[in-house]
Amino acid sequence: MDRGTEVGDIRAINEMVARESAFVDLLTAEINKVIVGQNEMLERLLIGLLGGGHILLEGVPGLAKTLAINTLSQAVQGSFNRIQFTPDLLPADVIGTLVYNIKENEFSIKKGPVFANFVLADEINRAPAKVQSALLEAMQEYQVTIGEETFALQEPFLVLATQNPIEQEGTYPLPEAQVDRFMLKAVVSYPEWGDEVKILRQNLNGSFNPINPVISLDQIEQGRCAVRQVYMDEKIEKYILDIIFATRNPEKYGLERLKPLIAFGASPRGSINLAQSAKVYAFIKHRGYVIPEDVRTMALDVLRHRVGITYEAEAENTTSEDLVNEILNEVEVP
Repeated sequence: MDRGTEVGDIRAINEMVARESAFVDLLTAEINKVIVGQNEMLERLLIGLLGGGHILLEGVPGLAKTLAINTLSQAVQGSFNRIQFTPDLLPADVIGTLVYNIKENEFSIKKGPVFANFVLADEINRAPAKVQSALLEAMQEYQVTIGEETFALQEPFLVLATQNPIEQEGTYPLPEAQVDRFMLKAVVSYPEWGDEVKILRQNLNGSFNPINPVISLDQIEQGRCAVRQVYMDEKIEKYILDIIFATRNPEKYGLERLKPLIAFGASPRGSINLAQSAKVYAFIKHRGYVIPEDVRTMALDVLRHRVGITYEAEAENTTSEDLVNEILNEVEVP
């Protein structure tokens, strides 16, 4: 492919993305009628939705995590279910079960709350491992088996799982292999002063605008197809792989100091998710090509739960975020 054709192709992709991504602003404006000052969280929700991934949200209670995904489901005409994870929850409470009908003298299938476009798994670390596994299998396979029958889950299917970083009593921390299933781990912070004033007034006045369905699930599917066509240069691919390999072998990137601090690096799923989320980020910014800044913006959310730290790092009060930031500062940007 000659240079002129390549530039022409990128220009065509750019125009297509500008056209196909127009709904993003419409959707964001609709959600912002209810959600104030959590733009980064909303961006991450859209990235999970358009990138076909799931999101783990960490934040204290009361930061509108439930409200955000519920509002998103209303704005895209999707179904929404919330599962409150508790220590006595059973897998059947999540995926469904067989119910015996005395009159008919046969078993019938009762589907669980996982059968929805948007599923909020509230405080996922409060349920035991077998319940977490049931949900995570559905997330990975996009299907559920009840009895001898297998059912495909609705598309799009987005799981938003939340964790409370404060309370650790009576919780079952997600194993690393299960945490790796999440495309992003986003940390939700407190709103700014001006935003909290708006939140306060909205709630005191009860002045919430109704959410109207502004786009359809078909448009989300079209958006996903458009994301796949976003152009990623080989230099960007190399940059992504350099970041991932630096989490595994930091000494090869002039980061010998990090070697004793990293217990394990990101898996190939990390590189796939970093590339995919960078493409979606470019898409929601109405760009048909990925730039290094897209990768840098998404790196922390993609890698903070994929880089394990050693006891030595804990003793130095070094977090996985600190390690990822140091890698981003050291790896050469194309």
